[in-house]
Amino acid sequence: MSDRRKLRAGLIGLGAMGRNHARVLSGLDGVELVGIVDPAGDSSGTLSAPVLPELGDLLKLGVDYAVVACPTALHESIGLELAANGVSALIEKPLAQSVEAATRLVEAFETAGLVAGVGHIERYNPALQSLRTRLEAGELGEVFQVVTRRQGPFPRRIADVGVVMDLATHDIDLTSWVTGQEYTSVSARTVSRSGRLHEDMVAVVGQLTDGTMVNHLVNWLSPLKERSTVITGDKGCFVADTLTADLTFYANAAINTEWEALRNFRGVAEGDMVRYAIPKREPLLVEHERFRDAVEGKEADIVTLRQGLRTVEVAAALLRSAADSSTVVVDGQDASLAESAAVR
Repeated sequence: MSDRRKLRAGLIGLGAMGRNHARVLSGLDGVELVGIVDPAGDSSGTLSAPVLPELGDLLKLGVDYAVVACPTALHESIGLELAANGVSALIEKPLAQSVEAATRLVEAFETAGLVAGVGHIERYNPALQSLRTRLEAGELGEVFQVVTRRQGPFPRRIADVGVVMDLATHDIDLTSWVTGQEYTSVSARTVSRSGRLHEDMVAVVGQLTDGTMVNHLVNWLSPLKERSTVITGDKGCFVADTLTADLTFYANAAINTEWEALRNFRGVAEGDMVRYAIPKREPLLVEHERFRDAVEGKEADIVTLRQGLRTVEVAAALLRSAADSSTVVVDGQDASLAESAAVR
C-alpha cells in the first residue's frame, strides 16, 4: 500500500473505545491519523495525532473519513456535519439513540453518496465469523434457537443510554447476521437497580423470520463478565465465546444411551465435542481494514447504516415491549440481509 496516497482519517472521541480506535488507526496500513477531536484534550501525551477541541478544527485539516466514537447522543449531530462536508464515517454502535435520528443519518450519507458504516465489532469476532460460515454450510441443519448472554460490571463511561442500546444491540446485530434472518417480534422485560436513569438489565424472547426462537439476557450489574452465543439445531449446538474467540460444537450422536431413565430424560444422544482451531486477529483491526477498503472503493464487508438502523429499530421495539409489557411486531424491515449479502 506504500505506492499510493494514504487516506487521511480523523477520530472524534477519546473515551475508552476512542483510545482503542486511536491505537489501531495510528498503525493502520494505508491510513494517516491526522487529528482527534475531544473537548477535554489529552493528558496522556501518548497519541500520534494532535487533539483538537472542535469538529470544525478537524475538518479544516482535510480528512477522507472520520471515526465517530463519542457518546451516542452526539452521533446524529456529528454524523450530519460530516455528511454535509463530504466526509465518510465509521460510527460506533449504536448508530443513534433513536430510530428517527438513525434514519436521518442514513438519509444524509446516502444523499451525499458517501461510504458510511456502523461499528458492530462482534461481526469481526473470529468465533462468530467461523460460526456464520458453518451455519451457511448447513453444518447445524435446521436452526431452532439462538441464546445469547452478555453481562459484566457497569461501564462508567456510559451515561446517555441504557443496557438495551449499549449492550443488547451487539446481540441483536450478531443474531441477525450469523443466521441471515430478521427479527419479526420481540417481548422484553427490563429492570433498573442502580439508581441510574436507564435500564440495567433486559431479558428478551424474540422470533426470526424463519421461526427461530431467540433469547437474550443482558446486564451490566454482574461481577462476572460473560459473552456467550449458543445456537441449537437438529444436528447439535454451537457455542461461541466472544471473550476468548473460541467456537465449540456439541454434536448429536447416533449412539443410543443404554441407561433407560437417562435416555428418556435427555431426548437426544450425546455425541462428539469439538473446539475449532481458528485464526484469531483483533476484531477492531479487521473492522478498520474493511472500512478503509470500502472508502478506497473496494468490495468490503462493512455494516451499512441501513443495517445499523435495523438494529436500532429492534432495540426500540424491546424498549416499547418492556414499557407496555407486550409483544411488539418489529416493523421497518427495509434494512434487509439481502443488502448484506450484496456488500459481501
